Amino acid sequence: MKILVVGSGGREHAISWKIAQSPEVKIVYVAPGNGGTFLESKLKNINISPLSIKKLISFAKEKNILFTVIGPEEPLLHGIVDAFLSENLLIFGPTKFSAQLETSKVFAKNFLRKYNIPTAPYKVFFNKNSALNYIKNKNFPIVIKLNGLAFGKGVKIAYNLIEAEKFIDEILIKKIFGSSELSIVIEDMLYGEEISFTLIINKTSIMPLAISQDHKRVSNGDTGDNTGGMGAYSPVSVVTYKIYNHIMQKIVYPTVYGMIKENLIYTGILYIGILIDKNLQPNVIEFNCRFGDPEAQTILFRMRSDLFSHILSAILGRLDKEVLELNESYSIGLILATLNYPASYPIGLTISGLSIENIEKNTKIFHSATKINQTKVITNGGRVLCITCLGKAIRNLQKKVNYIADSINWSGKFFRKDIGYREKYYFTTNNKV
Repeated sequence: MKILVVGSGGREHAISWKIAQSPEVKIVYVAPGNGGTFLESKLKNINISPLSIKKLISFAKEKNILFTVIGPEEPLLHGIVDAFLSENLLIFGPTKFSAQLETSKVFAKNFLRKYNIPTAPYKVFFNKNSALNYIKNKNFPIVIKLNGLAFGKGVKIAYNLIEAEKFIDEILIKKIFGSSELSIVIEDMLYGEEISFTLIINKTSIMPLAISQDHKRVSNGDTGDNTGGMGAYSPVSVVTYKIYNHIMQKIVYPTVYGMIKENLIYTGILYIGILIDKNLQPNVIEFNCRFGDPEAQTILFRMRSDLFSHILSAILGRLDKEVLELNESYSIGLILATLNYPASYPIGLTISGLSIENIEKNTKIFHSATKINQTKVITNGGRVLCITCLGKAIRNLQKKVNYIADSINWSGKFFRKDIGYREKYYFTTNNKV
């Protein structure tokens, strides 16, 4: 069978690699893919942009693709799923209308409020003066979010009025994220442990996957600018069985119920960003309608069962027959980035040391932004690689990924050395979810 995966990042490398492990799969095409997918057996890069929807449809028909998986969020905003479905092509992802849970923060917060799903108190603003008048009476820090997509860069934790006014000005006046989403959400700051709760869903069933924790800040100790993610680990010990069940009852089931009522239900991935506060109460931070990155690399490396079978069963309406199998070990995904990320950075830098993947057991290097230049692998973005490893003890695993990271080099490479550090605060590791 032939499968098409749309996207070019580490998430798409992991999805394609995992699907290709199925004995039912002959080849996985990746559009456009990257240097890592180019080097994989059973994967083949196709030079089609994720936003070239008509070309992707023509390719899927020409190659008799069984189903297509959408990796990144931008094609969802442009209605790629609707276009495929109109051509009677099987596809794994949300319609443009359903994807509003991710593509519009205002839509998502109003949905949460309507269905009484716990989340931070918030207000929506369309002009700078109204927003500034509101925050003058707020306790800092506060959270300011761009309404639309910003690829991990549209959220600001403002610790004082000066920081808040600067970010509001950038969005509403300077329009640094473009002119199409001139509204913001201002939320109260919540404190606690943030987790990523990922599910496969369709119109009749859900399949919760492994829980992970992303590290979004650029520097050690969760400091510095927000990024698309500097690393993740799974499982997360703060999520005991009791808390897991609480999340299901208070967040997951009400969310799916609301999606059905609002005609938002689809066949694909639902990612719920959740913060567990000091009272062990979960609150929704955000929705994504696709795998996270680097969460995908981290949880798919733990997955023992057949992702191809899970996706096909979801599409065909028999997801309830599927059984998820996970490796009981920890998984850490560590991002290697280029100096100055998430600001401006150079590309085209030659990478050395990638052969270490063939030496280290229980290790996989997923490519996030690379290209092949003749026989060399070169950088092609800010987040370049994701070193993913399995291990029994989180501390030893942390040392292992850092050792491997030190063995791979290009000019300006950097990485966080503390991915998984918050796990030291918890002592119950028998949940493994």
